[in-house]
Parts: sequence; structure tokens; C-alpha cells
Amino acid sequence: MTKTVLITGAGTGIGKACAQELMRADYHVIFTGRRLEVLQEALSEGEGSGEAIACDISDADGVSDLFAAIEKTHGRLDVLFNNAGIFTVGKLIDEIRVEEWQRMIDINLTGSFLCARAAFSLMRRQDPIGGRIINNGSISAYVPRPGSVPYTTTKHAMTGLTKCLSLDGRSFNIACSQIDIGNAASDIAVPLGQGARQARGDVLPEPLMDLQHVADAVRYMADLPLSANVQFMTIMATKMPYIGRG
Repeated sequence: MTKTVLITGAGTGIGKACAQELMRADYHVIFTGRRLEVLQEALSEGEGSGEAIACDISDADGVSDLFAAIEKTHGRLDVLFNNAGIFTVGKLIDEIRVEEWQRMIDINLTGSFLCARAAFSLMRRQDPIGGRIINNGSISAYVPRPGSVPYTTTKHAMTGLTKCLSLDGRSFNIACSQIDIGNAASDIAVPLGQGARQARGDVLPEPLMDLQHVADAVRYMADLPLSANVQFMTIMATKMPYIGRG
């Protein structure tokens, strides 16, 4: 039986690479994000079974409608990759507008909560019961960059979400994983290769890794039987300033 996977933020970057890789691996992939035309273009570039559904994951009603459509069409969801997120230009905390903070919370954290909530509900009701939720954390879930209070806060919170879902999901055969990605060559990370501010104040270019390595890792996590789980995985450009960062 073909497994169904939902990937948020699937129109570009990491989400797109992972969605297309899982299509090649014979999953039916639901691409979701805010811009339908971008999702449809990403889907058309893939090889395999998939569909595009526009959804703003920070909108509770929109997420409810998305999962209602998934349940009506497919009857189940086997994997959720909670990938969608944003990153803002580095600022000190007193330079961050409340609106910037709230937008980061709404998308990175509340959006992930809403999708996990809906996926958990479907996975505990479907037959056979169970499924897998993979959260996109970050290197910043462990070691922050300078000037990244909103982003780092959401990614630390993502780790708490992952741990609680892992515990609560045991009774329902729901596994939850977190993949922490460092310097993958997506549009959001390209500026790091040109120069990023370091903890001591200087600006240095940082190494990047190919997106395909992330897609391969997510595929590995998705392919595992529900009796096994990668609880946390860190995948990063080998020489990026993380081990001993600062």
C-alpha cells in the first residue's frame, strides 16, 4: 500500500527537495504551503505520485480544512514532515519589533503545533493506527547564532514538542523524530556561504552542503518501521562553525 506523506513548506528549499525525494521513493506526497503556483511547479518537477494543496499553516481553520481533505481523499496520513519555517535578519532583542516576533512564533511554532495536532488526531483514529511525525528543528535548537532570539526560541520549543509527542504517541503507535539541519544550500542559507556574523563579531563565509543529503536523511527516517525511530538527527556541512561555535 502506498504511504501518504504531508510536507509543509514544500514549494522551495528543504521541503521541495524532501518532497521530490519521497515521490521517487513511491510515497504519495502532499505538497503544502501558502502559494499554490509555487507548489504546483515543485510538484511538476518531481517524478511520482503527489498533489498540491495551498494552506497557511499559521491559520487554525486552514489547517483543519487541509487535514479534513486528506482524510476524505486518502483515509489516512502515514508521515508528516513539519518543515515550514522562516528566519529573520539578525538583530539584537531590543531591535526586534513585536510583530516580527509574533510572525516567527505563528509560523515556526504555532504552525508546527497545529499540523502536529491534526496529524496526531488522524493517526490515532486511522486503521491501522499510528504514523510518524518528523519535526524540522535546527542547529539553533542547541547552539544559537548571534542576533537570533525569535528563531532560536522557536527551535528550542520544537525540541520540547518533539519530546512530548514522542512520549504521548507511544500508546497510539505514533513515532516522532526531529532532524536538526545545519547549512543546507537552500535559498534561506545561501547568504551564509557569502558571509555570516560570528559570535565574536567578525563576518566569515560558511560551508554549505547539498540539499540532497537532507532529503536522503528524511527519507531514511520516513522509511523506518514504527517499531524504530531516529529520535534526533543532526546533519550539517562538516566544516560549519557548530562544534565549538563561538
